[in-house]
Amino acid sequence: MRTSTALVLAAGFAAGLITARLTGPMTARAQSQHVYELRTYTTLPGRLDALKKRFREHTTAIFEKHGMVNVGYWVPADSPASDNTLIYILQHDSRDAAKKSWTDFGSDPEWKKAQAESEADGKIVDKLTSVFMTPADFSRLK
Repeated sequence: MRTSTALVLAAGFAAGLITARLTGPMTARAQSQHVYELRTYTTLPGRLDALKKRFREHTTAIFEKHGMVNVGYWVPADSPASDNTLIYILQHDSRDAAKKSWTDFGSDPEWKKAQAESEADGKIVDKLTSVFMTPADFSRLK
């Protein structure tokens, strides 16, 4: 009897572990699915260095302050885009979180000051594009 009870308990425990393994990651993945935002800035002629300086010294830290995760920043390798283009990806918890983060960022006094100082000798950004993306099932980023 004791052996039967132990086997039933062990089988129940094993079944619970297997069920947790099979359902746990899918549930966790669904809850942790992030949205990524691909942003491309095209600067006015000669203003890319000013934009990169602003990002390096201020913008990336202010993004983090408002819940945005800096994934990466790039400048195209080939001209003419290498002269006036900054491309970057941010990670957000959701589209709603992204909207809130951008609203908070736009009204942040630290951001307003950094923007005003960096544009004291003229406007920097000529064009901005933004694309929200969700990871494909085979993507390393989730």
